[in-house]
Amino acid sequence: MIILAVESSCDETAVAVVEDGRTVRADVIASQADMHATYGGVVPEIASRKHVEAIAGLAGQALAQAGVTRREIDAVAVTYAPGLIGAVLVGVNFAKSVAFALQKPLIPVHHVRGHIAANYITHPDLEPPFVCLCVSGGNTMIVDVRSYTDMEIMGATRDDAAGECFDKAARVLGIGYPGGAPMDRLAQGGDDKKYDLPRAQVHGAPLDMSFSGLKTAVVNLVHNAGQKGETLDLPGLAASFGAAVSDTLVPRTMEAAVRRGYGKVAVAGGVAANSRLRSDLERACAQRGLALYLPALPLCGDNGAMIGCQGYYEYLAGRRAGMDLNAYATRDIGLG
Repeated sequence: MIILAVESSCDETAVAVVEDGRTVRADVIASQADMHATYGGVVPEIASRKHVEAIAGLAGQALAQAGVTRREIDAVAVTYAPGLIGAVLVGVNFAKSVAFALQKPLIPVHHVRGHIAANYITHPDLEPPFVCLCVSGGNTMIVDVRSYTDMEIMGATRDDAAGECFDKAARVLGIGYPGGAPMDRLAQGGDDKKYDLPRAQVHGAPLDMSFSGLKTAVVNLVHNAGQKGETLDLPGLAASFGAAVSDTLVPRTMEAAVRRGYGKVAVAGGVAANSRLRSDLERACAQRGLALYLPALPLCGDNGAMIGCQGYYEYLAGRRAGMDLNAYATRDIGLG
């Protein structure tokens, strides 16, 4: 089965051609990161307009790379939630027009479910059930993946996503946007105990998280140092920040894995590319005898291949959308 997959939830326009859920025939991406770096974050209106400009051309590129004609497409999959509403609408409307024109099934895909599915591409042997830590710029949650389409949130951030905190910390340090990669590079060789940064606990919800305090602590630290004319140890601060994020995520993921007893842990989303988080998870899983599945680095960020992969399993589960499909800024992963 050949699926044309569309992703436009934030600042990457992506179109992929995926065969039978796990074979990626083509995956083309147009990133807007350099443009939004001027503003220190994504400007929704600009993102939406750039999606409109890029999406049709990317679809043509993807089909050409895959060696597939329009008539050979069996279905169209698209991210319909969650994300920047204007950006998501561009992908949804484009996918609806393609499905209508070709008279092919339209498959709605939850963006975070797509990130989880990126692991199926990297690890063809991986099958549910497993526990997945989903951590990105817009979402941070621990998910019980009971089947390809049956999922439940076990714990989540109560405020900011971990990836958003990386972006804000990088911005206040003046090292660029998106913040994940430059923060990771800066932290290499830094003393992760140089600065005492908070690790929040949510009373009565041991698997839930909070990152707003960590973000505020870094902002205040930098501003106070500037006002006093003090010089900060930037590698030490980046390393301390990465340690605080990992110390928040890893123990909760391990607790969730122990509760479910599946013996398998996966990670998904842009922050899954962070070297500190990956190494800490590898160590923690090895200590507990858990199998760890990490997505390949190119599949950590937003891409069309993951939407095509998850779209295949949504299709097998009987999921279809009509021409009235709408976009949603938020949507529970359990609702699909």
